[in-house]
Amino acid sequence: MKQVKIQIPSLVENIRVVESFIDNSKDTFQIEDDIYGNIMVAVTEAVNNAIRHGNKFDKDKNVYLSLYVEPQVLKFEIEDEGAGFNFDNLDDPTAPENLENPGGRGIFLIRHLADEVEFSKEGRKVELTFQLAPAPADEETTTDQLAA
Repeated sequence: MKQVKIQIPSLVENIRVVESFIDNSKDTFQIEDDIYGNIMVAVTEAVNNAIRHGNKFDKDKNVYLSLYVEPQVLKFEIEDEGAGFNFDNLDDPTAPENLENPGGRGIFLIRHLADEVEFSKEGRKVELTFQLAPAPADEETTTDQLAA
């Protein structure tokens, strides 16, 4: 398994560092365009949440971002140094009473973009899993499938 890790101070402008990390990972590990957008939005949202809600913009606290690459799976781990939160007790942003709230959609969005989302360490750590498309079949199989 290949892995890449970075740590950034809790400054919103460091989201650009995360975007570059994802772009570099896309090129290095040949991440397909069809999941690249989901990864970019979900991971940057998770890091943004760690900076804003976890570390409360404290530049002396860091956010840790790790990428683990397996043959058919990408896993991103985002961890902050905050107090954590109750991830099992979140308001539904699609409920009528919450539709006009300015926030509260980040985790909802993350859960819909990643294939799996798992919180740990009292909410200080989140693991986002993205399934990669299976490797293309050899030409003969593809041709046979098209002829059928």
